[in-house]
Amino acid sequence: MNDSKINKYDHWFTSEEGPAALIIKEHLMPVEGHDGVIFPPTFAAGDGFSGGYNIDPPPTKEDPWKTPNVCIIDTVGSQANRIEPIFAAGKYTKLVPQILIKAGEKQVNMLEVGHRAGDALVRCSELQEQMHAAFIELLRHNAEPLSKIAPTSLVFGVWDSRDTQAKLPRLVSSVIRAYNVEKLSRGAVYTPPVDYAALDVFSEVDKAKAEGDKKNPLAKRGFVHNPASGSHGGVIARGGIRRDASLSLSALQLLKAEIDEEKTKTLRRYILGLALVALTANNSSYLRQGCQLVIDPEKPSEFTIVYRDGRREPSKITHSSALEYAESVAKVFVVGDDQSVAFEAKKAKEDVKKKD
Repeated sequence: MNDSKINKYDHWFTSEEGPAALIIKEHLMPVEGHDGVIFPPTFAAGDGFSGGYNIDPPPTKEDPWKTPNVCIIDTVGSQANRIEPIFAAGKYTKLVPQILIKAGEKQVNMLEVGHRAGDALVRCSELQEQMHAAFIELLRHNAEPLSKIAPTSLVFGVWDSRDTQAKLPRLVSSVIRAYNVEKLSRGAVYTPPVDYAALDVFSEVDKAKAEGDKKNPLAKRGFVHNPASGSHGGVIARGGIRRDASLSLSALQLLKAEIDEEKTKTLRRYILGLALVALTANNSSYLRQGCQLVIDPEKPSEFTIVYRDGRREPSKITHSSALEYAESVAKVFVVGDDQSVAFEAKKAKEDVKKKD
């Protein structure tokens, strides 16, 4: 193995004068154009939040949508869940162990579960003892066992909140925000294909009571006219849309493999390779119905190396060079074995009975 290929970034995690982070800023736009309407995610009400789109500061009657604001288009958690599954397909599969968990007739790749190595599906499978032992080692500042089973948990963060309480911060984080958005509303009405009251399914009195009442069973089941006015109609991002992504090299320096310096260096190289692939990945432009974003050709993306003293330098790392580095360091690290395990309902039933 050519040493220059695997040690080219060693100074990033061995030198106190090395960079603190890599930062990417991608300017995006709706496929319809800069003035296109996009649909942000909606969130449930709680903690003083009324529910709906997450826009800060919220609008007021006196100043509706005039004060500069910021709207969440895709959260850090959602972005991580979109990026991580790339390691389950194509040329990326050899970079990480492929752990398949069979639950009934369904088979799930661990790269697709929401809480990664700390997910209930993983915890209540044949991996239980192996994963528990890996988290115990993590508490002892040895990340190597976990990296042999679930290395992307070291990249995107993990918290074994239901068992050992072992926790790792995200190395890679990404979020999409829209700026100075103007909120829109929309209306619709459902019209039944026939008059069910005329067909003696129910009375005209019942029909009159049900129309316009969304909670009425007849409206819920689609038997009467059901108008929907003033519902979420998306937003127009007057101030643009941007994806901000970062790779924390300072957090990478916290990863260790026991007290072995050479193993620690090999581990950090491997995790850095995965993180660089994740950071530079060309993700799907489709986020949800009504929200498809593409690169804004009028505003070039920015890829920057940020040092501890605040210095900034443009980075020339590309996705292809990141993948080449990841493949080289993965061979030296020796990727963990693929596994196919079963979910065990008995373990899940026992887990449910446990007290926090």
